[in-house]
Amino acid sequence: MQSLGHRFRDIEHHPLLSENDNYDSSPVETEMADRVWFIRDGCGMVCAVITWLLVFYADFVVLFVMLLPSRDFWYSVINGALFNCFAVLALASHLRIMLTDPGAVPKGNATKEYMESLQLKPGEVIYKCPKCCSIKPERAHHCSICKRCIRKMDHHCPWVNNCVGEKNQRFFVLFTMYIALISAHALILCGFQLFFCVRGQWTECSEFSPPVTVILLIFLCLEGFLFLTFTAVMFGTQIHSICNDETEIERLKSEKATWERRLRWDGMRSVFGGQPSFLWINPFAGLPIRRFVLRARKGEAEFSV
Repeated sequence: MQSLGHRFRDIEHHPLLSENDNYDSSPVETEMADRVWFIRDGCGMVCAVITWLLVFYADFVVLFVMLLPSRDFWYSVINGALFNCFAVLALASHLRIMLTDPGAVPKGNATKEYMESLQLKPGEVIYKCPKCCSIKPERAHHCSICKRCIRKMDHHCPWVNNCVGEKNQRFFVLFTMYIALISAHALILCGFQLFFCVRGQWTECSEFSPPVTVILLIFLCLEGFLFLTFTAVMFGTQIHSICNDETEIERLKSEKATWERRLRWDGMRSVFGGQPSFLWINPFAGLPIRRFVLRARKGEAEFSV
């Protein structure tokens, strides 16, 4: 049998552990699953706050500049309910992806004692990450911001202050989808509002003065156009990656697939879970509220990084 040094290599690519193996199951990871994940990155936290403020700004303009002053009651009610519904779903998706462990490998689990407990076969090779000293499963990559190896890491997004990986990709897809929907809705409402204001010569168009109204609508149009373009492109690339079972990092690095690909619907089911249903587009599905309430009553710490 080869020595432990021959079986344990410091390398950062092409690991032989598959994502379905149980080598990384440990009490540390089990404890992490009971905690809320949060990355203490200054840039990411600022970007996350800006995201929420921009959504609140759009909601303010839609409600107080366009819908409430309207004389058409049902026009205001239907569009207000629809816009706010999508906004709540977008912010809920943002929270879920920001506070969900993306699939982090336990840090520092590549110890001699743990390696010996794996009872590896002669000649069997596994790999460790030299940066976080963890056993590296197949398709995992190290994130310099999270300072962890992330399973099926797609990319690190500062706007959600987290990595997009194996366990939270669904929420990122939902976030981009709902942001694209409210952006498109806001642009349509801005178009109608400008048309009505010009036709009515800005009389009773808004409770704000015409110059202020124009500035608010123009800024919302710019915001809506930029966010719609960005999130629509991201949504399309994410769906393409899921259907081809290839992360953005793997595509950019042109890594040869050493795993069995889950194509199209198999890939969608592996990310969203189960057969197609409304649960796929519900960011509240699977929210462990009862577990967090019980742990909060016990006064236990909830956050991990």
